[in-house]
Amino acid sequence: MRPLHKALALLVVLGGAGTGAAFYLTRPEPFSPDAMANLQGNAEQGAQVFRAGGCASCHMAPDAANAGLAVEMPGGIAFASEFGTFYAPNISPDPVQGIGGWSALDLANAMVRGVGRSGEHLYPAFPYASYRNTTLQDVADLYAYLLTLPPDPTPNRAHELSFPFNLRATLGFWKLLFVKDDWVVTGDLSEVEERGRYLAEGLGHCAECHTPRNILGGMERDAWLTGVPGLLGKSDVPGLTPDQLQWSEIDIAYYLRSGSTPDFDSVGGEMVDVVENFAHLSNDDRNAVAAYLKRVPARK
Repeated sequence: MRPLHKALALLVVLGGAGTGAAFYLTRPEPFSPDAMANLQGNAEQGAQVFRAGGCASCHMAPDAANAGLAVEMPGGIAFASEFGTFYAPNISPDPVQGIGGWSALDLANAMVRGVGRSGEHLYPAFPYASYRNTTLQDVADLYAYLLTLPPDPTPNRAHELSFPFNLRATLGFWKLLFVKDDWVVTGDLSEVEERGRYLAEGLGHCAECHTPRNILGGMERDAWLTGVPGLLGKSDVPGLTPDQLQWSEIDIAYYLRSGSTPDFDSVGGEMVDVVENFAHLSNDDRNAVAAYLKRVPARK
């Protein structure tokens, strides 16, 4: 074989090996089959997880009001983005269109690992980048609660995405870059502040709307909760850092319960659903979120 041909052959082999290694490193990583073997779900506790996670806000019918806990969850709400339009799936207990045939482990893989029931990468329009640190007990409780909801046979609607964003294989690289296992706000936090971090950084996924994103849609962790100007042509999403949100902890907790601000304004927009959900959590949980927000670093 001539030297040039040898070199080309070597490049092909190295290129193939590199591609294979890259896709191996970015393959879906579900939990082990026995990860939830000893966990029993509690539907009553799961209702609180359902509220904290804002499940109804995304998965109820597009024309439905947030009717609280006894609500059908057929999905279908559209989420427009610069990558295309995503449609929330059916998470009712329907065995065909919903999650009636899922196990608690399937739900954990989706919520925490971003892996679908068939082993595919899920799109991060589902906020698993925030749900990453959800405890498996909370997932088990949520699963138990979801099975108590009325089944709905509404078919799921396919996402409308442009190339190359319609290639799920690329999502492994996105996860490698932007899905982290650690917390953003660290340090010597009190037990109350840690609970607030769990709710705000995790289940409540506040950063999904209140944190700027880079060109690939990853949250900019060094600008955590600093707000997003003109998100998708809508009004500004405000910052929640202490230098911007100068309310007291009491004011923040009261707002999360009542929707009323210290200057006698009322909640509006998508925060209406957030307040609807947080109003049904405990006073301790709302106080914890307020305490956490006071520990978020100011804008750089």
